Amino acid sequence: MPRSKFLSILLPALAGACFVAIWISIRASLSEDFRFLLPAPNEVIAAFRAHGPELWRATLNTAAGATLGFLTAVIVSFTLSLLLSLSPLVRVTFYPYLMLLQMTPIIVFAPILVLWVGAGLKSVTIITFLICFFPLAVNTTQGLVSTDRNLVELFQLYRATKLQEIRRLRIPAALPYFFTGLRIAATLAPIGALVGDYTAGSSAGDGGGLGFQTIIYSSQAKYPALFATAAICCALGFIFVAAVLSLSWFSLRHWHDSYDRPDT
Repeated sequence: MPRSKFLSILLPALAGACFVAIWISIRASLSEDFRFLLPAPNEVIAAFRAHGPELWRATLNTAAGATLGFLTAVIVSFTLSLLLSLSPLVRVTFYPYLMLLQMTPIIVFAPILVLWVGAGLKSVTIITFLICFFPLAVNTTQGLVSTDRNLVELFQLYRATKLQEIRRLRIPAALPYFFTGLRIAATLAPIGALVGDYTAGSSAGDGGGLGFQTIIYSSQAKYPALFATAAICCALGFIFVAAVLSLSWFSLRHWHDSYDRPDT
């Protein structure tokens, strides 16, 4: 095994071991009256076993809301970014409202969404969409309008159509910006689903997600189960980000400077 690959496995493992050791040390330093606030690692593992079925069901519900909201945000934001990039007048007209919506706290929409579409997966999906939409739209629009002017003039010199310019020049040039927004949105998607489930979720028909489970475990003082829920949320976020990083590597590795190309 190459030394660099060995270190890439060893160092994270050592960091994880140090984290667990610090965790155990902090818990040991607490008095008996407060030790329940920081469960031991073995207690968290026991909570996984004890609450496995309900945690698995909640994870699937949260993952469904996060995935639906994330994918919808990708499609809508990319389409809107294309429209905004076509004309400076269109961009000047609508871009300020896009920024205004971005600065509006999403939590404000939760009660409204419950009234409009009801509590549950639909509201969770819409909240996730709203959280993921803005970084995608802003980054993709910036990439589409930041294409090298010399290349744009070259396409115009060869009388390329607007569609050819978008397909063969602007979209490829905007991909690094798009994937930057995608990485941000992938980080926010599980958070959006958790916030949505916490504020607008529903347990009807076993539809409660991880956010809803945190309310239940907190009210029942099941702190190991809360830590287990937090660990699952972290793992869910890791899966989203890892999927986006893999897609980015597959799309950019042969030509973008951020990756070591095979021929160099």
